[in-house]
Amino acid sequence: MITVSNLEVQFGKRVLFKDVNLKFTPGNCYGVIGANGAGKSTFLRVLSGEVDPTRGNVSFGPGERLSVLKQDHFEFDNHTVLDTVLMGHQPLWEIMQEKNALYAKEDFSDEDGIKAAELEEKFAEMEGWNAESDAAELLSGLGIKESLHYSLMGDLNAKEKVRVLLAQALFGKPDNLLLDEPTNDLDVNTIMWLENYLSNYENTVLVVSHDRHFLDAVSTHTIDIDYSDINLFAGNYSFWYQSSQLAARQQAQQNKKAEEKKKELMEFIQRFSANVAKSKQTTSRKKMLEKLNIEEIKPSMRKYPGIIFQPERDPGTKILAVDGLTYSTADGETLFRNLSFTIEKGDKAVFLSREPRAVTALLECITGNLQPDEGMIEWGVTIKSAYLPVNNTAFFHSDLPIIDWLAQYSPDTSELFLRGYLGKMLFSGEEVYKKVSVLSGGEKMRCMIARMMIENPNTLILDSPTNHLDLESIQAFNNSLVSFPGIVLMTSHDHEFIETVANRIIEITPNSMVDKYMEYDEYILSEKIQAQLDRLYKGE
Repeated sequence: MITVSNLEVQFGKRVLFKDVNLKFTPGNCYGVIGANGAGKSTFLRVLSGEVDPTRGNVSFGPGERLSVLKQDHFEFDNHTVLDTVLMGHQPLWEIMQEKNALYAKEDFSDEDGIKAAELEEKFAEMEGWNAESDAAELLSGLGIKESLHYSLMGDLNAKEKVRVLLAQALFGKPDNLLLDEPTNDLDVNTIMWLENYLSNYENTVLVVSHDRHFLDAVSTHTIDIDYSDINLFAGNYSFWYQSSQLAARQQAQQNKKAEEKKKELMEFIQRFSANVAKSKQTTSRKKMLEKLNIEEIKPSMRKYPGIIFQPERDPGTKILAVDGLTYSTADGETLFRNLSFTIEKGDKAVFLSREPRAVTALLECITGNLQPDEGMIEWGVTIKSAYLPVNNTAFFHSDLPIIDWLAQYSPDTSELFLRGYLGKMLFSGEEVYKKVSVLSGGEKMRCMIARMMIENPNTLILDSPTNHLDLESIQAFNNSLVSFPGIVLMTSHDHEFIETVANRIIEITPNSMVDKYMEYDEYILSEKIQAQLDRLYKGE
């Protein structure tokens, strides 16, 4: 259990949050959300003791252990993988080290024997004899092969280190667990394993994530950091989002009677409770929603960008034909070979691969930015496309103000016209004169989206469109693509994005591809398809 009392955090004149009084209890997982810069990671660091609050305090239950997902990927480079995980349970690790030091003594005395017996008793109480097998099981669940368990952390790549540090945080089932973006660099199967693990976790968990599907799968509550306030709500991210949107609509309808509003909110809660039957935490979530006081449902103060794509014309019957496409890197590594597919009217296709470079290379080829080794790419004459690359650095090598930067891509360069698009992307007032060279990653992405909107495309080509965006922008982008009447060709790591937007899945392997018209959830859960992919990736 974690108790937060009268908490305030202020940096200079900026107050991140104040007057925070919350209690986080065992058996619950709290998803922490908020706009970029709102203080989500800072809040976790205050709870862990890494950052001192300006005022107030944080306390834990008597004798409770806290575990935190470490962000320093080099801290354990001189330790083995297995030892790194074991160090996640510091009291147990210290006993192991003390025991080993005693038994290594050449002049082992009677006093040492008594001390060793005491340590062995504590070791057994902590289930120390199962520690290595438990750590190995966690590592295997997170995709770290047994052959790496005794390797040095310094010999692992970045993605492998992330998984080991996650295993370290989970090891020993700590009483309180703090996870900041735990799904970063995890593949879909590992994320599914982590969802299942946390859904059955009996202690207290707080997690910051931009992955809405993950938050929905694991969270029983939502912690919303919104304009210096921190509020606690029952339910997962989707419940928070839908209920706050409903409350906002009701607030806008000033003449609506209180009884009608209450009835509408109650019906919403009942519908959502019924849908919870599909989740892994059905019982606990349903009980919470049944107990929920409708007065707790309030509109969010959060601002959502207005992402609206309006095609100049409908796409014709011929969209895109790709035949025999092959591409290799400069050092001769083949990323894909002999790809052939036709994009049809109404397609919203997601391209997937276990090798991210392959998908990016394909999108760069079909946009004409890369030259394939072999093959043909032919676009229909009615197609007007807009491309969002995974790396937009080249677009921002200038000191132009945002409004002048956008003018480069606009047929109408009047300030009123440009401000209309920038306003939709939450740039207002003097912000439009901010130099693009100093923008954050999220601000650059919003500029790129404004650039795409201004082109009025009927085909969108998107490489990892949720990168650097906060949850509000991701949700707005997602909603826009669901209703977009044109063609979408994209790659993404966002489960919810793919599931709600894509109606076609094309997975690229080094020498072939799998092409299916089906929902993403059905695709990843199909044992037949996954077995076929395993063979294709192995070159069988």
